[in-house]
Amino acid sequence: MSEEKENDNKDLKVSKETQDSEKAPSIGAKENVPEKTLEEKLQESEEKLLRSLAEIENQRRRFEKDIKDAFEFGSFNFAKESLSILDNLQRAKEAIKNDEILKTNKDLDKFLENITIIEKDLISIFEKNRIKKIDVRDKKFDPNFHQAMSEIEDDKTSPGSILQEIQSGYMLGDRLLRPVLVTVAKKKSSKDQENKDKKE
Repeated sequence: MSEEKENDNKDLKVSKETQDSEKAPSIGAKENVPEKTLEEKLQESEEKLLRSLAEIENQRRRFEKDIKDAFEFGSFNFAKESLSILDNLQRAKEAIKNDEILKTNKDLDKFLENITIIEKDLISIFEKNRIKKIDVRDKKFDPNFHQAMSEIEDDKTSPGSILQEIQSGYMLGDRLLRPVLVTVAKKKSSKDQENKDKKE
């Protein structure tokens, strides 16, 4: 019995040794992994450095652009609100000109002249701060700069042409501050054309 136990124990030891030898990495396996040469390590470090420098440069450019935008458009809301002052001056001029009672007043022209001086000064201040009026003369409707308030059928002008400026629009540098409110020409509808032909 004792001999059989010893033989069994020996078999267990042998099988454990074979398993351990299978699990253990061979000495030659470490030698198979090629070690990087000094040139390869140097090239790898150089690539990492170049990537880091490129990232720093990109961040610097983004930062500069943010500063420029903040400087240029930081006063955007203030400029937009200031346009109402100019609008009100122009409305006041028109209202005074069309008032029947004020028309008889001798000093009306002097009063209107003073309003015009204030209006010109305000426009001059706007222009110094790169706020410019959008010109609509002989222009086609462009949704980037214009807002159509109405369409009028017109045979004399091509469809999409601006017929009337309802409210002035302005740019702040290259940025739209306020679109121009306009009336746009459109083609006469086929029904209107048929009615016209019948009448003729």
